[in-house]
Amino acid sequence: MNPEDPPAPATPAAAQHRFAAVYTVLSDAIASRAFPGCAFGVYAGGHTLLEDALGRFTYEQAALPVLAGTVFDIASITKVAATTTAAMLLHQRGSLDLDTRLGDLLPGFVIGREPGDLARHVTLRHLLAHNSGLPGYAELFRTSATPEALFRACLALPLEAAPGARAEYSDPGFILLGKALEVLLCEPLASWTHREIFQPLAMTSTGFCPPPGARHTMPPTEDDTTFRMRRIQGEVQDENASVLKGVAGHAGLFSTVPDLLRLAAEILAAAGGSGQARLFHAGTVDLFAQRQPPPGSSRALGWDTPSENSSAGQSFSPRSIGHLGFSGCSLWIDLKAGVAAALLTNRTWPDRQNQAIRSVRPAFHNALRSAL
Repeated sequence: MNPEDPPAPATPAAAQHRFAAVYTVLSDAIASRAFPGCAFGVYAGGHTLLEDALGRFTYEQAALPVLAGTVFDIASITKVAATTTAAMLLHQRGSLDLDTRLGDLLPGFVIGREPGDLARHVTLRHLLAHNSGLPGYAELFRTSATPEALFRACLALPLEAAPGARAEYSDPGFILLGKALEVLLCEPLASWTHREIFQPLAMTSTGFCPPPGARHTMPPTEDDTTFRMRRIQGEVQDENASVLKGVAGHAGLFSTVPDLLRLAAEILAAAGGSGQARLFHAGTVDLFAQRQPPPGSSRALGWDTPSENSSAGQSFSPRSIGHLGFSGCSLWIDLKAGVAAALLTNRTWPDRQNQAIRSVRPAFHNALRSAL
């Protein structure tokens, strides 16, 4: 597949017939108010087989309909679509050593700590593998009103475990990873990824900080009644990323199903040794797809892999990589089967209480794989 000229998806009628079970899963999810709307797609056999959408921006009948190319806040998919892909490309170019200590790039992470503090041993590999020992989450926005203050607070977080000893999915770890990459890049993550990743792959709708004039074309994620006290639409939902002005290593990216399938197609082309791969080499994909310590962790480098009761369902092979987003999004890529699936929703509208997405995701992926 040429990312700049992807094959057209199947006609709507043909796609709806072939993927009838997928439409049923998602239609039922909307009817049961798991989310008000969704965009979804599948790439297989070197072609985009499906790109479509169901539902509306909100539960009101007058709300705008979701389209196949609707731009969503993809939340933590930022970790793979921007931050991890940047790390992959830098490593491939010889500019990033996975075993570089975080403190060597961000001295503030170790300054002021005791000489024997385990933080001195945290590496970029640990951050990517979510085994750095940093906490999973911290409401830094509660006490940090500026990007500088929040970054300092993140640097000062104490480790909860020795590096490599515990797998703990960590937002703070990826905030710091994003900043460390910017030191290596000598450039903001947003502009570098736009030029080096999104533009070459024709991901024209992907980026940080959508312009205010376009926000009404994006589904709202939340009616925020505890922090910003307003409807969150077309701006990052994650509060820590919001204080960081919408650009962070852990969240902040906006994208579409067609764009995410272009990224998946590039990764699949590289993994298969295809000459059509523009950015990545097979060895790079293989390295970042390998599970990391400790034993039992499903985490690869940046990416997740299928585990028991995985959101990928039961049909994605062990040689698959993917990631979820808090807002209700997911991207899974089966490197063995050459299949990728993207599902974008705003399941957090109007608030974060609804957890029905947990059962919808595996059902969606199971139905999709059965159709193939």
